[in-house]
Amino acid sequence: MTDAPRDHFARLGFVPGFAIDAGELQRRYVALQRQLHPDRFATKPAAERAMALARASDLNQAYETLKSPLARAEYLLTLKGRANARSLDDPVLLAEAMEWREALAEAADAAEIETMIERAQGDIAAVEAALTQAFGADDLETAARQTARLSYLTKLTEEARRRRLRLANGAAA
Repeated sequence: MTDAPRDHFARLGFVPGFAIDAGELQRRYVALQRQLHPDRFATKPAAERAMALARASDLNQAYETLKSPLARAEYLLTLKGRANARSLDDPVLLAEAMEWREALAEAADAAEIETMIERAQGDIAAVEAALTQAFGADDLETAARQTARLSYLTKLTEEARRRRLRLANGAAA
């Protein structure tokens, strides 16, 4: 068993970049998981079993990172020497976040929240397109700003879904 590639993209056979085909990512992950399945190493020496387990763990981490657009963008920024992309120091983004939170708090029913979720998902798609372009142009400043926005939109969508569920269960919050 040879040493595994060190970065998540190489582990799964991708060139580092934001745009990744989700179906291809899944296919490559499953194929590699089959190769590293513990049953394949049951009769091997302990050192080889341990190496296979470590590679499987690394593969799982790579897959989880690359399948999430937010985690993938943050990881790419880290690879390029830009960390902490989640800081919200953009006054426009801060104002937008406050408006969304107020609207979510004031939403009267699940349908109103569903409309907010749909809007956020549209915004997420636009941010992902902007990230593809920014990373493709190696514009790390724009990529960092868009990653912060994606973080906020992702969190907002999760909060909205939880609120919608509470409303649907009759426990309005």
